[in-house]
Amino acid sequence: MKLVAIFLLACILLSLFWGLGGLMRADAGSPRLIRSLTLRVGLSIGLFMLLILGALFGWWRPHQAH
Repeated sequence: MKLVAIFLLACILLSLFWGLGGLMRADAGSPRLIRSLTLRVGLSIGLFMLLILGALFGWWRPHQAH
């Protein structure tokens, strides 16, 4: 499960740089930029839900503050 979370984080970062490249090359409202933003938001929500569900189902345990 940790590998899935790391993979999703890497996809989010890749989408971030893909959107930056699209922003530097194209207009502010280009389909490539909008697609990149949509993908990044979707992946971020998916990662957040995976972390919450993983903590609830005991797939991993969050660190406790001392």
